[in-house]
Order: sequence, then structure tokens, then C-alpha cells
Amino acid sequence: MTDINRRHFLQSAGAFLAALGWSKFDIQHQALRYAKVLAQSTPRKLALLIGINNYQPTGIPPLKGCETDVELQRELLVNRFGFNPKDILTVTGSTQIKPTRAGILQAVEEHLIKQAKPGDVAVLHFSGHGSQVINPYNPSGDERQKLNSIFVPSDRTKSQAGTEETVSDIMGATLFLWMSATSTENLTVVLDSCHSGGGKRGNLTIRAIGGGEYPCAEEKEYHRQWLSKLGLSQEKFIEERNRGVAKGIVIASAAANQYAADTPFDGFDAGAFTYTLTQYLWQQTGNRAAETVLANVSRTTARISSTQQSPEIEAKPASNNQTQPTYFLTAPTPPAEAVIRSAAGKQVEFWLGGIDPQSFAAFNKDSVFAIIDRQGQPQGLIQLESRQGLLARGKVVELKQEQLLQPGALLQEQARAIPSDLKLRIGLDESLGSELNAAREALAKLDRLEPLPLGQTQVEYIFGRMTEALRQKLAQKLAKADVSDIPPAGSLGLYAPGLDLIPGSFGAAGETVAPAIARLKSKFRSLLAVRIVKLTLNAESSRLNVAASIKVIQVTETQFAATAFTPRNLTKTDSAPPPISKAIQVVGGIPQLPIGVGVQCQVENREKRDLYLTLLVIDPTGELAVVFPNSWTAGVDAALVRAGETRQIPDPDRDAFKLTVGEPVGTSEVLVIASLSPLRESLQRLQTIAAGRAIQSGILTLDEESVSAADSFLADIDVRSRNLVVSFNPNSRAAGTQQLAALSITFGVSR
Repeated sequence: MTDINRRHFLQSAGAFLAALGWSKFDIQHQALRYAKVLAQSTPRKLALLIGINNYQPTGIPPLKGCETDVELQRELLVNRFGFNPKDILTVTGSTQIKPTRAGILQAVEEHLIKQAKPGDVAVLHFSGHGSQVINPYNPSGDERQKLNSIFVPSDRTKSQAGTEETVSDIMGATLFLWMSATSTENLTVVLDSCHSGGGKRGNLTIRAIGGGEYPCAEEKEYHRQWLSKLGLSQEKFIEERNRGVAKGIVIASAAANQYAADTPFDGFDAGAFTYTLTQYLWQQTGNRAAETVLANVSRTTARISSTQQSPEIEAKPASNNQTQPTYFLTAPTPPAEAVIRSAAGKQVEFWLGGIDPQSFAAFNKDSVFAIIDRQGQPQGLIQLESRQGLLARGKVVELKQEQLLQPGALLQEQARAIPSDLKLRIGLDESLGSELNAAREALAKLDRLEPLPLGQTQVEYIFGRMTEALRQKLAQKLAKADVSDIPPAGSLGLYAPGLDLIPGSFGAAGETVAPAIARLKSKFRSLLAVRIVKLTLNAESSRLNVAASIKVIQVTETQFAATAFTPRNLTKTDSAPPPISKAIQVVGGIPQLPIGVGVQCQVENREKRDLYLTLLVIDPTGELAVVFPNSWTAGVDAALVRAGETRQIPDPDRDAFKLTVGEPVGTSEVLVIASLSPLRESLQRLQTIAAGRAIQSGILTLDEESVSAADSFLADIDVRSRNLVVSFNPNSRAAGTQQLAALSITFGVSR
């Protein structure tokens, strides 16, 4: 990862408004062209994609997802952005040019620098380990410039030069010179590596190794040669590099002191950032600015990786490049979730690059995709039969235009298939030591829980002990936020995959496994219910027109804090929401709301049809509560939002309760679910729960009953969606994009 000193942290209110997509309100149905048509000669589109899983030197831990990153970028650039496959050079352990030091230098010089002309588009992507070396170009001795970030080639060598230990890594200073030498200004560098941490962190592998050595003589000589070619003095180089990047933009997967995660997903491994970035760009409607894209991607990256990974972007000084579309290109195709790779008769193989990383459990069998034409209109249906990682196989159910059934044809989600017996996957941390087998056996006895070893596949949560070392790290991190309630060393509890704490899950020090799991039984059911409901989230693919906002209610004003909407059915006449208040702090794309402030949700039904609404809140502990409907003695119309109606929740004229941000500190979500069909079964289930507690109205927490309520909800939304397919597994529930819109609004709870 390069040494980027002045990044755009995207924390301003204006950047957050852009992150919601409203500032680029140019929803278009653009012509669908396949790769052979998209590959235009002017401007030329060049890409160099480098991914390193395996390192020759002993002691450097292997990675699993870097070569997948290369494939993710290649599929996106060819099928969504129109790159000619011949203009994309991939450099991995299995290609002709290997990601050695010599191979990387050769690839950059010959494929990008020698070929790129003014006006061309160029992309350089690197996935692999990063590190740091002592910066030889820091004459002032500035402590901030003491280290130079680097990326590590597959054949990294160490040697001794006098008293200095040197390495053959490629410095950020070299990257700056490469960018200077590239003729086009339309250059995007994507770096999915870091130089902080290293090793394992929960279920993740950190893409960094220890540093502190010096650059080798070969690297210094290479640097000197480039200075000569560019006509730069060492002083001028230092001056320009301190100003910022040389050309275009640089997108980094994490801040200088953060982690870049190599992440196990459902059947494959990839960089948390690269997968999130490419998946978002597959689904992007319109042409949003690069800084807008990064703000949206940042939220998802933190959710699937760690709160200690927040992507950043830096543009050439005074260029305003961050406001240009990603890769400096307007995507010429409609948004999509998948692309056909091959077709034989009625059998189709397709690539699922646009599926949300936490939704793959709903895309194993029976889910349905529409084949779209050049206007983005559905012309046939494909039903998924099996999936291995990102590659799916299916059959053609319906087809109006035979010529569409070819490689490069784009597919949009029509219905996902959510297993009715979905399990919550719990990773077992090595901190359990000799109790690991006991924990596995105890968890396996609980209904719909699946204990798994770490590092092999995707898990939702990790069960482990709080170690003294981790507690000290947390104390150092959380002290800045004035948070003192860190679990004691030796206590058992739950973590997110990147070892972020799940508040309220830890017990007393010395607690043994059996009573800890018994104590957490209710927590597991709440977390399973959340997973079930969140598998319906389809804001980017839904065909219903719904928008939702969170507002902070102050004495003198109302401040808009966050918004979500369904972009595929927006029209030019749809109005943008009020701007996000400048008083709202935004960190990593997530608004931070202080404890004690009152909030209100606003939901707009922009359809010409009535919708039935459910509003759920997930607090930082993972507990689920129903906020709307909130009359537990009324009929199904209590959830009705009329066509064109905007509903305030709570409504001061109808509701007797208020919503206030409360403890604990952490991340909360509001789930807004709108359906064309009445949610009769789930409402009856909620009314039964409320009656058992003698509650007639107001917020309803679900506790032990959360899974049964979630299952009832799936049964309700399944009724209308099943009409899309010829046959469907009776053990799954279909959630259709034509009948359902499920949105998520994330906000941080702060002090």
C-alpha cells in the first residue's frame, strides 16, 4: 500500500449526501452491448491486474483471495465497463508473467506506461501483502515520513548491506514515478493491501507482513533511473510527492493504520474491499462519482470485515478527479447481478459478481434471474440449479429472444431463495484452547446453529474468550472514545468476524463453556432472526419505488442523518430528500448519532400502489425490535402505507412512544421492508407475542420469539414471489424483486 498522506476521509455531510447517490440523480436505462461491442478503440481501456496468493520465501503467510480479486476486476471491467479482454493483463501465480519483482516491473512498464496515450483509460490493481521500509527520501527527518509503504512481490528477498537489512519490495515512491510516467490522466490505482497488523484476526487474514527494513540497492537504483527518465531531481520528486498523487486517483482498501482483510465468503475467498467495490459497481445505477462509490463501499466493507477497515481515496491535487465516475468511465450497460459465461442449449453458466456478500445463502438453488435486453428490459428467465463459489449453473425457464443467450448477456435478480432451515454459523476461536471440543458439542446441540473452525468459510459470529492481549488493544482503541466497559480477561462472549465485540455478549471472568452457551441461547436466536430477515435486503435490485430516511429531532430543527432508496425504479420526477445536516458526524460513510437524541423514521411509498410496511431496529447487541406496525390489536391495514404516502414513525399525531438513541455504543441498523402483499402470518405472530406480554401498542422487542417471527415473515413474502418460477424447493422461501423492497440504514451509536 502506498504512503498516502492526505486522504479524503469522506466524513463531511456533503460527501455523505453524495454517498446516498442523490447528487448524481441521473438514472438511465442505457443500451446493453456485449463485450465485443463494448471494446472500443477510442479511448483505449488498459488494465493491469496483479494478485499474489503464494509467496516463495518461507515465513510469509499465504493468502487465498488475491487471485479471486483479479478475476472479480476482470469480469467487471469487461462486462460492465467495456474493456477489451486483450487489453487486460493479469499477473498471478498461474499466468505467463509471474508477480515477481521483475514480472511486476515488466508488466507496469510494457502494458501501461508504454501503451497508454493521452485520453486513454488505465487501471492498475494490486492485491497482496503490503509492508513498510525505512524511507530513504526523507531528508528533513519528518517522523510522519519515516516509513515508506510498499507492496511485496512473490519472490521477496532479504539481504544484508552493512548494518542494514534490506528487502526487494516495491516502494510507494516507485508507484508515484510509474503514475508520473503514464501518459494519461485517466488513471485509477486500486490497492487491496495494507501495512498494519498482519497474520490472523478472527476469521480474516490481514494482508500485511512485518516491516522496518531498508529498500534494497536494486530498488534504489530503479528509483534513480526513473528520476532520470522523467527529468526530475530528487528534491523536485520529494516536493511533488508530498503534494499528493501524480495522476488520476488512488483508491486504498484501508487507512494507513488499518487492516486490509483477506476474507472467506460462501464458497470462495476474496479481499473484503475488492469484492465490495466490484459488487457495488455491478449494481450501480447511473454514474456516481468515485468518492460517492467509496463512501457506500466503506460501510459494507466495515460490516463484512472490521470497523478497522475503512477505504480511502486520494486524487491528484487540484484535479477534482474524485468527482469523476469510477475508472473515469460511464458504464454503458444497465446494472446487473450476474453475467452469462457460457450457454449450451437450455443450460447456462453464469458469474455472480453482483451479489451482496452476505446474501449468498439465498443464491444456492432455485433463485431466478432475468435476461435483459439492450434497454435493460427482461426477455427471459434463468433458474439457478447449483453454485460453486461465484460460478453458478442454471436452466433457461423462459426466453423471448434467442440471440440474448450468449456470453456477456447480463442478468438481473428476480427472486432469491432463502432456506427455511437457515443456520447461524459460529466460528470457534483458538482462545477456547482445550475447551474447543466442548464448545463445538454444546453449540451443535442448539437448534439451527452450526459451529465451524475459523479460516475455512464465512461465519456470522465468533465464540471465544477475551484474552489479556486483545483486551489491552481494545482498551487502547476505546480509551479515545471514553468507553470503559471492556469485558474482563478470561470472559466468554461473541465477536464479529474481524474480532469487533458484540456488546452484551460477554459474561464474568472464568465462566466455563457450558453455562456461557446456555446464557447466550437467547442471543443466538436473536442473531439468527436478524440473519434471516437481512437475507431479504434487496435495495439495489428491487423494482419497487421506496425511499426511507432517519431524522434527528432537535428542539429548533430536524436534521436528516441517513437515507436509503431503491434506485432501479426511480424516475426523473422523484425528488431528492433534504440534505444531510452538517451537524451530523460521518465516519467511514456511517453517520454517528449520540446517545440520548430523539430520532424519527420517514418512509415514502413512491408507488402508485399501496404497500404494507414493516420497520425493524437492530441495536448494537444484535437484538431485534419491531417499530412498525405498532398497534397489536388492529388488522393488517395497521401496516398499510397508501400509494404516494409519506409515513413518519413515530407519528406524533398517532403514536404514544418516542424513539431515542440508547446504549450501548456500537452500530445499529434500521430495516425498512415494504411488500405488495399483506403480511398476515407475521402480524398474527407478533400480535400473539404482544398479547402474551399484555402489550397493546408500541415497540415490540422479540427476544426468544424472534426466530418464529422471522420465519412467519418469510412465509408471508413467499406467497406472491412463487409465481415467478416453474418449480421451487418447498424448503425455501422466495423473495421477489417485483413484490418486495427491503432496505437497510446503518448508523453508529456514539457518546
